[in-house]
Amino acid sequence: MELQKILLAFLIALVLVLLIGPLFIPLLKRMKIGQTERQEGPQTHLEKTGTPTMGGVMFIIALLVATLIFAPDNTMVICALLVTVAFALVGFLDDFIKIRFKRSLGLKAYQKIILQFGFALGASLWLYFSKDVGSSLLIPIWNVEWDLGVFYIPFAIFIIVGTVNSVNLIDGVDGLSSSVTLIFMAAYAALFFVLKDKNSADMAVFCAAIAGGLLGFLRFNSFRAQVFMGDTGSLALGGAVAMVALISRSAILLPIMGICYVASSVSVILQVGSYKLRNKKRIFLMAPLHHHFEKKGYSETKIVFGYSLVTIICCVGCILLWSI
Repeated sequence: MELQKILLAFLIALVLVLLIGPLFIPLLKRMKIGQTERQEGPQTHLEKTGTPTMGGVMFIIALLVATLIFAPDNTMVICALLVTVAFALVGFLDDFIKIRFKRSLGLKAYQKIILQFGFALGASLWLYFSKDVGSSLLIPIWNVEWDLGVFYIPFAIFIIVGTVNSVNLIDGVDGLSSSVTLIFMAAYAALFFVLKDKNSADMAVFCAAIAGGLLGFLRFNSFRAQVFMGDTGSLALGGAVAMVALISRSAILLPIMGICYVASSVSVILQVGSYKLRNKKRIFLMAPLHHHFEKKGYSETKIVFGYSLVTIICCVGCILLWSI
């Protein structure tokens, strides 16, 4: 019965996005809700200017419907949904400002930080005082718990804010964020089976619904994309990724299973640091890392394939590690 719920959530989310897409994308075009590409970004991306954005609304709707059908009364699932929607709203504001004023930058940095830290603090306190999560992390292989005590709160805030921005950074190539996060969520659905706690089946439903929605979204988002998820979608996915890691108490695996997210963030940090500290010298041709590969001549399709393959290897390795 649990497996049936998970598979149905996946299928319903998939079908919903496939049905919504042909209606929603023309609506975005009529409303002139199009992407504005950065002039300093890859020159090949300038032709994407005007492509409909905010398509993340499609898989967010599918996630809400599928999850609320099969896991409507699980507190942890509701928490994960609320955080996902909260960050989707931050992304929506960012996208709206970009579209309204036809610029590549939306919310100011300090505005994003305040909103992100506010939502992250609320989620961290909820998890800390929850009997199902608490302040401890599970350590694989040794099967022990590491209790962080009150330090769990700043740890969780760091995980949420860091993950949200990392997932946002990786959303720069057609189908990249969708593919990587689809694999990540499918792996976490399997991982919740390994954990076998009282929330595992319902959280697996949550992960499967996201995976199904993203698979449907790839129908419209893979190269050449008919629609972009926008910050509405990427920030929502970041919130979801962080919450499944924290609720499963396996956040220690997040940097491995989400290695591609980490690579994007680290590449930006190194690039900015090098530029400021080494007299404007750069490490990469362009950051985040996927743009470096574009500059090296790799096609968007090859970059997505490479990132997806790395994510599969890391996720399978972590599931095997957890099941030892």
